[in-house]
Amino acid sequence: MTKFTESSDKKFAKDIIKGAPNQAKAWFNFDHEVGEVETIIPLKYKELISLGVALTTQCPYCLEKHTKQAKEHGATEEEIAETIMITAALRSGAAMGYGLLAMKLFKGEE
Repeated sequence: MTKFTESSDKKFAKDIIKGAPNQAKAWFNFDHEVGEVETIIPLKYKELISLGVALTTQCPYCLEKHTKQAKEHGATEEEIAETIMITAALRSGAAMGYGLLAMKLFKGEE
């Protein structure tokens, strides 16, 4: 059985670039400028933030990229672990927040 997502799937990026070259170029430039250019936020922090977002959006390709790049920019195992736990706490907080909405809807107070 084939894995639904795997690292080698990135080979299909060429098909997306071929099909939408202008949009792909704009997206790659934007992604590079926001995430890979040193600004007031150090690259290590950008990668830890990106890792937290990747955990939240559950993107395996982003997890692969940002875990590797965070390590390359000096993130420690402990910083990766803490980023994971911060993300877990925020995700559970979102569930509680939507739980409030569910309770409001249940009680007919929309």
